[in-house]
Amino acid sequence: MSTDSIFVHKVWNENEMMRMNPEGVRFPMLSDAGGKIGQMYGIFDDQSAVDMRGTFIIDPDGVIQSYEVTNAPVGRNFDETLRKIQALQQVRESRGAEAMPAGWTLGKDTLTPSPELVGNVWKDWTPPPQSKGVGLNTIRQ
Repeated sequence: MSTDSIFVHKVWNENEMMRMNPEGVRFPMLSDAGGKIGQMYGIFDDQSAVDMRGTFIIDPDGVIQSYEVTNAPVGRNFDETLRKIQALQQVRESRGAEAMPAGWTLGKDTLTPSPELVGNVWKDWTPPPQSKGVGLNTIRQ
């Protein structure tokens, strides 16, 4: 969803996205002309009259379970959004009996929340290779 019109979405899909992926955008693109929905979620920028980039994962009960908001020049990571959706679905299906550690992906081991787990996560979980060594020292000052 964006403050762009449905006509701008159509042109963007046909002239931009379909050059990168012949299928184009595979989900409905919605227009928030006027920014009313962006205002409700607190992501509408009054000065530029556009929505910031916001990703909201809302459960079947209408409760926001996860959200991420970035400025327009910063893109989103679809794989990470999908991972979060899968993790939230797993938590919901287990009724909270399972927790998904950082970097968890579908099919990987989960954690069982308990008082005994506190301070002992390191015994049951190893960070995925891509997250090892990532820290503040990798961020430019």
